Amino acid sequence: MNRLIAIAIGCSCLVFGQGQSDEHRPFVINGHSFASQQSFVESGARCASKNFAPDEIDEIDAKMKLDQNLAKAAGTFAGVTGGTIPVYWHVINNGSTTALGNITDTQIASQIAVLNSVYAPTGWQFQLISTDRTTNATWYTATPGTTAETQMKNALRLGSAQHLNIYSNNMGGGLLGWATFPSDYAAKPKMDGVVILFSSLPGGTAAPYNLGDTATHEIGHWMGLYHTFQGGCAKNATTGGDQVADTPAEKSAAFGCPIGRNTCTTIAGNDPITNFMDYTDDSCMNTFSAGQDARMDSMYSTYRLNK
Repeated sequence: MNRLIAIAIGCSCLVFGQGQSDEHRPFVINGHSFASQQSFVESGARCASKNFAPDEIDEIDAKMKLDQNLAKAAGTFAGVTGGTIPVYWHVINNGSTTALGNITDTQIASQIAVLNSVYAPTGWQFQLISTDRTTNATWYTATPGTTAETQMKNALRLGSAQHLNIYSNNMGGGLLGWATFPSDYAAKPKMDGVVILFSSLPGGTAAPYNLGDTATHEIGHWMGLYHTFQGGCAKNATTGGDQVADTPAEKSAAFGCPIGRNTCTTIAGNDPITNFMDYTDDSCMNTFSAGQDARMDSMYSTYRLNK
């Protein structure tokens, strides 16, 4: 679906006050009200994936390098720079209608098409293997770290570390989605996967997050990427707070599409607002950097390939 058309279809999700600027208008998403779209972004509701501390990130990357070196020494490391990832889709609904989360096969196909379009430059593609549907009022509003999430994933997850499991539901708290990271798989394989708000699919009602890039963003985490604003302006000279050298430093998450935003004025480069790993509107996002591409390849090769 054309991205602009999808925006028009989905605009019913926003509730704006009269005579106010976009920055200060009330914002309602997923039945949850925020004072403004900015406060929604600042709350972290855009993405509930784990926010790692700097020392945790250093430990993860040090272990990744160690694991790669050990595998190379043993002659078992097979680095890849792309491929086709099998997808199992789990539709969690609270009834038979689309409004109750029972999204159609056509909507799922549209989401897969978005993923294949935006990930194509990185060499990665996605192939839907199967779709199952579960009516469960508790799982329908499951949020991260809850018993409902654990029960849902333990009951439904399929495949190995190489298989992407996507769960669509109507998570509470105004959340759009969350994901696990590649390094998490060995310890908790059944929890591996991505959960997204069902109305964030192309043409859904979660405008301006209804062009399919919530899934793009969360799968970026599943492939090993952090937010572009990870670490803020304390940018490491070689890798940055997000462990990627070519994403400019960014003090905080961006919302809307603030062209020319520069929150780290002492470090070269405007904020990477068009990057899929920021928090901007779906219509603003269009980029994975070369460094992010390389990181996804490395993380997948180390923690998912043949696992």
